[in-house]
Amino acid sequence: MTVNLLITGASGFVGSHVAAAAHRRPGVRVRQLSRRTPPGPESVHGDLGDPASLRGACADTDVLVHCATRISGDAETVAAVNDLGTRALVEEAVRSGVGRIVYVSTAAVYGRGPFRGVRPGEVPIAPASATSRTRAAAERHVLDAGGLVLRPHLVHGEGDRWVVPGLVWLLGQLSATLTGCAALQSMIDVGTLGRAVVAAALSPAHGGGVHHVNHPEPVKVPDLLGAVSAQLEVPGTDASVDVATALERSAGTPLALHHLGMLTVDHWFVDDGFWKDLDCSPGEGFAAAFTRAAPWYRSFLRDRGAT
Repeated sequence: MTVNLLITGASGFVGSHVAAAAHRRPGVRVRQLSRRTPPGPESVHGDLGDPASLRGACADTDVLVHCATRISGDAETVAAVNDLGTRALVEEAVRSGVGRIVYVSTAAVYGRGPFRGVRPGEVPIAPASATSRTRAAAERHVLDAGGLVLRPHLVHGEGDRWVVPGLVWLLGQLSATLTGCAALQSMIDVGTLGRAVVAAALSPAHGGGVHHVNHPEPVKVPDLLGAVSAQLEVPGTDASVDVATALERSAGTPLALHHLGMLTVDHWFVDDGFWKDLDCSPGEGFAAAFTRAAPWYRSFLRDRGAT
């Protein structure tokens, strides 16, 4: 029996890895929602920013995997795609009789932290940015329809233009690495995340609700920064500063303060049942996955002139 799976955001960072994982699964017919590609056997026209264009987009769909997110732009544009666009998409999926809806969200809907060993449902939703607020709203539309919400924290790997490049930028601003910071960060490489999303979308063991999707072992910040500094050859990181000095150096630079605010407190999210119930491994962890992705990061940063 063939499962008809429709993916939104299939050209994006996470969505492209979800699509690749889905294509490798036997018995799965993969289509993607696209506002640019003409309709065809593998694509369906629809624009989350134009709810009317979504009419009929979910026809002949068994499972909808929603990976599309607007991260940048003004608050109105972000809300139009993430909140209102998701609401229209979910309404269309329900109208079309889609049996399962999966939304790839983010642990950022919890806000700033610290979070240490937090399980789904243990802390309130308290988003601190317009993007996170609208993604939390998107979650509610999916959950109200009986769908499944997946919340990774830091996603790294080929195609990552935010997490590791942001750390490289921060280290460059500080001209040093951090000492005296023992915070734990939940992380997952994007290839494993893609496989996990597809496994959850096709698994009878997972109904609706919320799951954290990260490698079970959190990463210590010194290990994270040490790997980034060494493997990406970040200049100036032979020096070190403590957290108080880093905050002082970053005064007046909101982006650096944002990175430090995340990096220097625990963001450790757990979910004991998620991996146990899936026919999917959580992977080898940060060190091995980052080593494999390091050549891609070096090329990306070189082309961007960041190192």
